[in-house]
Amino acid sequence: MQQILNTQLFGLVTILFFYNIGLFMQKKAKKPIFNALLICIILIISFLKITNIPYENFKIGADILNFLLGPVTVVLAVPLYRQFNLFKKYMKEILIGISVGVVTSFIMVFVIGKLTLTNYEIIYSILPKSITTPMGISLVNALGGVEAITVVCIIATGIFGNILGEIILKVANIKHPVAKGIAMGTAAHAMGTSKALEMGEVEGAMSSLSIGICGVMTVLLVPIFVNLIG
Repeated sequence: MQQILNTQLFGLVTILFFYNIGLFMQKKAKKPIFNALLICIILIISFLKITNIPYENFKIGADILNFLLGPVTVVLAVPLYRQFNLFKKYMKEILIGISVGVVTSFIMVFVIGKLTLTNYEIIYSILPKSITTPMGISLVNALGGVEAITVVCIIATGIFGNILGEIILKVANIKHPVAKGIAMGTAAHAMGTSKALEMGEVEGAMSSLSIGICGVMTVLLVPIFVNLIG
């Protein structure tokens, strides 16, 4: 049994098994709160705790999926290619929208952190919450933050964006597909984009575009922001 636990196959099969359960529950319930990834995370944590299987054994297989996050993010450029004329038409609005979203995210993290007397190490760890995991990990390691906190914040941001994003857009009466896509991608990275793709091809294309631009802006601006507040 121990030999099986020490293989990459164990972690990989565990993730796929519980994620498919999450997908099944999501399709059956048809409610935003029944997010497949959220269900998968809860089930995996419960499974590891009940069986007393060390997280290190599970992580061996999970690292394979972490490695694949980068290539998968690049694939999101496909819907953007199909809607490239739309990007050229709204280029100024798109860049302004993403820039405002990135800066607003920084300010909110800093203000909430200061109000709650959070130390700078934690604030630095939360700043990359709205970009993809590979970029967030690289950035937080350079800043000297806590990688585990960054990963949790990125996942939580994506899940809540996926669950609540469409509802918030309706409440705010945002109807333009470009604006909806930019909001989802800038705020909730890949998980937001998966929801945006369900809304429509234009929304998905603009959201996937936002992931890349938001990531680049965050990597470039976070060190400057940190120097200003440090």
